[in-house]
Amino acid sequence: MTPVIRSERLSLSPYAAADEEQFVSLLQDEAVGRWFGDGMQSVEQTHALFRRIFGLVYAENQFPIWAVRHEGRYIGHAEIKPSPESWLDGHEIVCGLFRGSWGMGLGTELGRLLTSYGHETLALSEVHATVDSQNIAPITVLKRLGFTQGRTVSEDNGRTTLLMTSVLS
Repeated sequence: MTPVIRSERLSLSPYAAADEEQFVSLLQDEAVGRWFGDGMQSVEQTHALFRRIFGLVYAENQFPIWAVRHEGRYIGHAEIKPSPESWLDGHEIVCGLFRGSWGMGLGTELGRLLTSYGHETLALSEVHATVDSQNIAPITVLKRLGFTQGRTVSEDNGRTTLLMTSVLS
């Protein structure tokens, strides 16, 4: 079951069906959606992805996925899950925020909350993030949170993915 977790300004809760249009809007914004998975998807594919959260991930209690809210308003998406990458045996954090919430420190607060959840609640000695090397803002946030860069992976599409890791001290 996906728990509700909170930080000073953020509330992370399981998605509700009413969040679907906001979720789709978030991932259809090219500044956000291009960094998720294999990049931008069609509106139909994004709706299908949202439905899989309920029909698969929540139904089978696979891993936590949250709607991120600030002052009661949906501002983004977050999850911590076993990595789907064949080269990474561990859990990774995934998150994205609407542009209107950038530059307010909410990304750092969200990253700290997810990393703490991984280390403290899930008892993970390592929490990972995989980030496109050109996606500078989250790399900066992760470094600020004490993540270190490890492996560099050349992708089939010509891009480079960086493995960032937080080690429980």
